[in-house]
Amino acid sequence: MAATTIRCNTVRQMGRESAGTLIQGSMPECAGALLERFGGSVQMIYLDPPFNTGKVFEMKARIGEKGYRTGSPALTLPAYDDRWPDRAQYMQMMRETLTLCRGLLKREGTIFLHIDSRMHAHMRLLMDEIFGESNFLNEIIWSYQTGGRARTYFPRKHDVILFYARSRSYYFNLKAVPVPRSETRSNHMRRAVDEDGRSYRSIVSAGKEYRYYDDEPAYPGDVWDDISHLQQKDPQRTGFETQKPVRLLERIIQCSTQEGDLVCDLFAGSGTTAVAAASLGRRFLCVDQSPLAIAVTGKRLWQTPGGKQTGFGYEIEAPCAMDDCVLEAEVFPAISSYTVRLVRFESEDTRREGIGGFDAIDQWSAGFVQGDVFRSCVSSVRSAATPALETMVEMPVCAGEPCVMIVDVWGRRRFCLPKRRY
Repeated sequence: MAATTIRCNTVRQMGRESAGTLIQGSMPECAGALLERFGGSVQMIYLDPPFNTGKVFEMKARIGEKGYRTGSPALTLPAYDDRWPDRAQYMQMMRETLTLCRGLLKREGTIFLHIDSRMHAHMRLLMDEIFGESNFLNEIIWSYQTGGRARTYFPRKHDVILFYARSRSYYFNLKAVPVPRSETRSNHMRRAVDEDGRSYRSIVSAGKEYRYYDDEPAYPGDVWDDISHLQQKDPQRTGFETQKPVRLLERIIQCSTQEGDLVCDLFAGSGTTAVAAASLGRRFLCVDQSPLAIAVTGKRLWQTPGGKQTGFGYEIEAPCAMDDCVLEAEVFPAISSYTVRLVRFESEDTRREGIGGFDAIDQWSAGFVQGDVFRSCVSSVRSAATPALETMVEMPVCAGEPCVMIVDVWGRRRFCLPKRRY
């Protein structure tokens, strides 16, 4: 049987249980479908939307084994376009998106909207309108040291995260996010040791003594200066310009959800929300219009501890490329397993960029197809730790037709039925 390119719109990463769903779609066009499937079931929503900057943001991609070994990106790709004809169109998009968010949230749910100084004031008024002024909880300041040095104004070194509840019966657990006690914040207090030998600091206010024991945790206020921006050489870096640190999302998720709850991100980008949610035992629903974003998120999930084959599973709903490409693979059936080998890949993009062989493949999987659903059994993914792509893998015999999925450096996924070799 000759290799045949096929169409698959859903990918299921096999695991003990499903951690969540990645959907390629744009806001607010897919709002109706999301509301029908997930309305009233989301515990927490984190949004890191476009900031109306007027810029096109990029991703630096590494090409092939050499690109990962040298650490030098060889291809610059568009991550997302943050240019709008005018503010009114941006505001309309955000209004429709936030209205959708209100419909997705459970009554006990909360929403965190991450924004900067450009649209902060507008978003605060819009959130008041959609969620109600009485449901405003915090204006969190995320302060960091990275960025440029302004000369005509004070350097802008913070973002704002607007925190709102769906209703007054919302869930919030401050004790889930303890932080170390700060020496600088308690140096005005009197140090002492109690009768049990525990050291503490105390302050007297209105005739009453307040004690703060050194062995008890502290908790963050509404200024977060203990989580830094990602540095250029940070291992978390995916190449996305506006990627957020996992620690930031972990704090947000831990204080607003419990294990098994559904977390949602409608501008998923590099997938930090999905990675943090899955690592903390939460389910996720992440949406982004870019195939590159979906590909990067899927790759990060696979590399997350617990996500490799026998750990948690997840589902990707995204259109596949049906262009004039050459994708060849072969399968060697046995009694209880299959051996699958990549043979060749070439596309218009690879020819245009002069990328040869398998260098344009960033990840690939072998599995089985039933209808238009591909079930991934085993994968090979490029990373700094494993820059070389395995071209031959073993997988168990399962129901369905053996199938291969490749994801190229542009985030496009393609599927083929490999040639059978007996």
